[in-house]
Amino acid sequence: MKFTFDELVKATNAQVLQCQNTSGTLKISTDSRNINLNDVYLPLKGENFDGHDFIKSAVDKGARGYFTSDKSLIFPLAKFILYVENTLEAYLKIALMYKERINPVTIAITGSSGKTTTKEMMASVLEEAYRIHKSPLNHNNEVGLCQTLLSMPADTEVLILEMGMRGLGEIDILSKYSKPDIAVIVNTGSTHLERLGSLKNIARAKCEIANHLHEEGLLIAHDTKLIRSENKFKGQTIYIDFDSPDLRDIKLEQSSSEFVYKNEKYKLNIEGEHNIHNALFVINTALKLGVSAEKIRQGLEKYKPIEKRWEVSEIAGYKVINDSYNSNPESLKAAITTFLQTQKNTRWLVLGDMKELGTKARTYHKEIGEFLNGFDNVKLITVGELAKFIARTSKHESKEFADNNGVAGYIKENAEKGSAILFKASRSMKFEEIIKELDEQ
Repeated sequence: MKFTFDELVKATNAQVLQCQNTSGTLKISTDSRNINLNDVYLPLKGENFDGHDFIKSAVDKGARGYFTSDKSLIFPLAKFILYVENTLEAYLKIALMYKERINPVTIAITGSSGKTTTKEMMASVLEEAYRIHKSPLNHNNEVGLCQTLLSMPADTEVLILEMGMRGLGEIDILSKYSKPDIAVIVNTGSTHLERLGSLKNIARAKCEIANHLHEEGLLIAHDTKLIRSENKFKGQTIYIDFDSPDLRDIKLEQSSSEFVYKNEKYKLNIEGEHNIHNALFVINTALKLGVSAEKIRQGLEKYKPIEKRWEVSEIAGYKVINDSYNSNPESLKAAITTFLQTQKNTRWLVLGDMKELGTKARTYHKEIGEFLNGFDNVKLITVGELAKFIARTSKHESKEFADNNGVAGYIKENAEKGSAILFKASRSMKFEEIIKELDEQ
C-alpha cells in the first residue's frame, strides 16, 4: 500500500518541519533495518526500545522522510520531516485511512479464550463466499492491527480482526481505528484478572469492542449476566447461549463434533463442546453476511486447529493433544471435559500453571483439582508452583514437577503406549519443550 505525502499529512494531522521533495507515492516502514527508497520511516516506542534512536540510520539508508514526536531530531538529508505528538496514533490513523479506502466488511473478535480459534474458523467459513483478509497469529494489539490493515489486499471483501488486551481502554483503541461492522465477544473469563482486578472489569474491557461498532452493525456476544450488564451497544445484538433451543442433537466423537443449529446440521473435524460454542458465533456471522448453510457446512468441515490449540498428533506411541497456547479456569475446564468425554484409552493430564489470575490464583488452581474429582480413571501430572495445588486437591493419582525438567522421562517410564495425553498450561510454561523431548528417542 502506498500513499501520497498529502494523504499522510491529512490522515495524521502532522506538522511539516522540513519539506524538499514530496512527489510520487510513499510506503510506511517501522523497521529501520529494512528501508527502501521512497519509504517513510515511522518510529515506534516499545517497553525496551525507541524507534526514534534509529531515525538517522533510516535516513542514511535512503528513507525519503520520517515521522517524529521529537522536534529536536532534525536530519537534513531527509526530504521531509513530519511531526506528530504520538507516532503509534499516527500509525493507527494511517492504517484506518487505508482500511476505509478498501472498505471491507469488518469483523472484530475478542474473548478471554477461544478468540483465535473463532477467528480461524470464521475465516474458513467466510472464504467460501468472500475474498477475506485476517489477522495473522498474535497480531491482536495496536501494532498488529496496523500491520494487518496495511497488508490487506486491495480486493478484500471481508476483514477479520482478532483483538486482545491487557487492560481497560485497549480494545476501545482497536475498535476506534478499525470501525467494525460486526463485533464478536466469544466469552469473558479469568485471564488478566491480575491486571484488571475483577471479572466485571474484564467484561467491561471486552465490551469495548462495540464502542465504535457501526450503529447499524451487529454484536454477537456470549450470553452472561456480566456481558449483558456491561454491554452499552444499542443496536442489533445476538446473545449466544449453549442451552439455546436452536442447538440440539449434539454428538461428540474423538475427532469430530456434530450438531444441529437452527434446523441445519453441521460437523466439525475437531471434538469438544467449546468448539461447537465457537462455531455458533461463526454461523451467526455468516448468516448475517448472507452465506448459505451449505457453504457454512463446507467451511466448518475444512477448519483445522492451529499450533498449540487442540493440536492432535501421534508421538512416541501416544495420542498427544497440545492445547498449551493459553490456560485459564474456564478454558481448562472445557479442555478437560472434552478430553475425558472423548478419550477412551488410558488418559493422562499434564497441567501447568495458569498465569495472571491475581491474588486468588491458588484458589483457582485448587478449584480445578476439585473439578477433576467429578471424573474417574485419570492420571495427573502437574508442572509449576501453582499447578501443584491442582494435584493436592485432586483425588487422582498424581505426580508434581516444579518445571518441565523430567516430565517427558516420567511419561515414558509410566504411561503405556496408546495412552491419550492432554497438555494444557499458560503459554509461558513452554510445554512444547516437554512434547519435543517426548518425541526424541
